[in-house]
Amino acid sequence: MKTKSLGFIGGGRITKIFLQAFANKNVEFQSIVVFDTNADVINDLKQQFPQIEIAQTVELAANQPIVFIALHPPMIMETLGKVAAVVTKDTVVISLAAKITIEKIGSKLQIQNIVRMIPNATSYINEGYNPVAFSGGFDLNSKSEVMEIFEIFGNILEVVETKLEAYALLSAMLPTYFWFQWDELCKIGLQLGLNEEESKASVHQTLVAAVDLMFNSRLSPEKVMDLIPVKPIGEHQAQITEIFQTKLMGLFEKIRP
Repeated sequence: MKTKSLGFIGGGRITKIFLQAFANKNVEFQSIVVFDTNADVINDLKQQFPQIEIAQTVELAANQPIVFIALHPPMIMETLGKVAAVVTKDTVVISLAAKITIEKIGSKLQIQNIVRMIPNATSYINEGYNPVAFSGGFDLNSKSEVMEIFEIFGNILEVVETKLEAYALLSAMLPTYFWFQWDELCKIGLQLGLNEEESKASVHQTLVAAVDLMFNSRLSPEKVMDLIPVKPIGEHQAQITEIFQTKLMGLFEKIRP
């Protein structure tokens, strides 16, 4: 890995997640160059990961063999225009955003090696579930190097590009639908007389087993749910289902290319 340098355009959450994934595995690169327009963000990142180099211009971050575009979709096309002159035919550009297609990226950069990934917060512990799509004609040697990096983040699956936005909802954003509920259940455990360790263990272990039961028992979802007769919030199931349908399908329409 030390033979490669990485550039990150954007120093926010996902860059922090990926840098932590590298740190967990003791992976080192020749250099990691990060650019962000927000001085507080980049300085905080430098404090947490002293090995990174802060780029004073976006062009410096883009002038690396492998470049991650870690920006929100509205910022990407303008930024690509700024770095088009410094990327070369051998540059690998990895976009981490939904909505902006490989074709659109290629129209700005005029390069061959473009890959899109939908990142996942669980890569923070090297357990991401990250779909990727490569441009046609992607250099095979470069692809092998990129996949080696991606495997540090967790499980990688190569998919057709048109499915990436679906994975944005069913992988990248999925934990947000449940995290606050699990936290609330842990708090309720304290109210019920459990200590913090007991409460967290109960929620954690039961959730892991419940997920395995749903997906590995070979029972239908209906039969799995019928295994517990008492459903304290069952009367709200239709309302919760409607929230999922309305919010997620509405968001999908906004992020699809």
